[in-house]
Amino acid sequence: MTDAIHAEKFLILDYGSQYTQIIARRVRECGSYCEIHPWSMDDQAIRAFNPLGIILSGGHRSVYDTGAPDLRQAVLELKVPVLGICYGMHLLARACGGVVQASDKREYGAAQLHATGEETHRKPLFGHWFQENRGPQVWMSHGDHVVEVSQEFVVTARSAGGLVAAIESTTREVYGVQFHPEVDHTENGAALINRFVRDVCGGHGLWTASGFIDYEIAAIREKIGSDHVVLGLSGGVDSSVVAALAHRALGEQLTCVFVDNGLLRLHEGEEVMATFAKHMGVRVLHIQAQDRFLGRLAGVTDPEQKRRIIGHTFIEVFEEEAGKIPGVRWLAQGTIYPDVIESAGGKTGVATNIKSHHNVGGLPERMGLKLLEPLRELFKDEVRQVGLELGLPREMVFRHPFPGPGLGVRILGEVRKAFADVLRQADHIYMEELHQSGHYEKIAQAFAVFLPVKSVGVMGDGRTYEHVIALRAVATRDYMTADWYPMPVDLLKKISNRIINEVQGINRVTYDITSKPPGTIEWE
Repeated sequence: MTDAIHAEKFLILDYGSQYTQIIARRVRECGSYCEIHPWSMDDQAIRAFNPLGIILSGGHRSVYDTGAPDLRQAVLELKVPVLGICYGMHLLARACGGVVQASDKREYGAAQLHATGEETHRKPLFGHWFQENRGPQVWMSHGDHVVEVSQEFVVTARSAGGLVAAIESTTREVYGVQFHPEVDHTENGAALINRFVRDVCGGHGLWTASGFIDYEIAAIREKIGSDHVVLGLSGGVDSSVVAALAHRALGEQLTCVFVDNGLLRLHEGEEVMATFAKHMGVRVLHIQAQDRFLGRLAGVTDPEQKRRIIGHTFIEVFEEEAGKIPGVRWLAQGTIYPDVIESAGGKTGVATNIKSHHNVGGLPERMGLKLLEPLRELFKDEVRQVGLELGLPREMVFRHPFPGPGLGVRILGEVRKAFADVLRQADHIYMEELHQSGHYEKIAQAFAVFLPVKSVGVMGDGRTYEHVIALRAVATRDYMTADWYPMPVDLLKKISNRIINEVQGINRVTYDITSKPPGTIEWE
């Protein structure tokens, strides 16, 4: 099979930067396929990968630390273009005869660049990126810096403090930048990465949603043959796109199991069945299991325990229903590329377990099924584009993320049916007003939270003592960091009034203005 969409691929070696996934997204936005691998990837594997170009990420270590990540020999031996970012630049400079050292002039945050006029003009990365002598504002995050480069290199930019900010080789396509072009805080940073991918490396932009769909349909058919596939359909973006893609490839060989755990959003079950079963002709089994889930959650308040109970109960219900389907040999899952990277975090030593992942582990082994993960190469924004290309409704494709345990982790403390019913109504009003005001698509994620506390209020001529709803809305591109969304006061007032007036049992609404970090996006 000709793998045209992977013909031009880029290798990103991860040295522990918090921004590594963003680098990969920027390369994908240029229309080129890329993969993140740990810096310890061996030379043979690097050569076998056969990249069109290599990007070295930043990292928190010093190149002089004992046991610090080093530069693999194959990186420069392959003679493909290389871009080193922050720590990656330090490695390149030192490997080529330069000097890196710690400095009293540490640079963190915004910095102004100044071009030196020393560009090589061979096939320059920086030509036309700088505006005359004044370069753009960039984002710095480093202590060590390059103090001397070998005769092979020229310094193309310095920061306002005089520190080396960008270097390039005069004899080969090797470049280094002290700043982070991948983050939004760097002006025209995405354009710089695009220049590297397209102009320096010769990328042609073959990585497209339509190309991916054509390739993956053929790959699914070849892999599955005449077997049958079962999919746990949640109604979220990832599982919905897998369902649409697998249905186009396999038709009646796919069966979806939609488990209603009593913790879904308002009307979610009906919407899922209407979209997939009625309009797309997908075979969907709608399983009503609310009593089983809510019964097992009674009295449980610990967030991790709630997640485990919901996950284990889902496995139990799913196994029961999937076991009734004849000829099933495969389990389809909505695993996407960030899941793959996070699962491999131990290889790089940079991942931290903040909370249990919503994907249920071990299910294929328990059921004796092989795993089908057609989206495992895609980032979330790419998944959405594929969904649109497959004809899924825009409101489904661009729906805000919803946790696997559902409302179970948006009801703080014990989960009760009455609490879930209240939260469903409040959240529905919140989403309705965000859509009508035009703010929904400006926000990365918004939701309501049910708080297990009561407060005194006055409604009519009487005193009330009822529960509290907290509203959460964040702006983010990568979900690794997030800012609280500056909701207009008039809109907050309208949402609050509607919730208090229309949802029985709520007499107070608050708005969460915590960023990530220090908080997480979800409350549990």
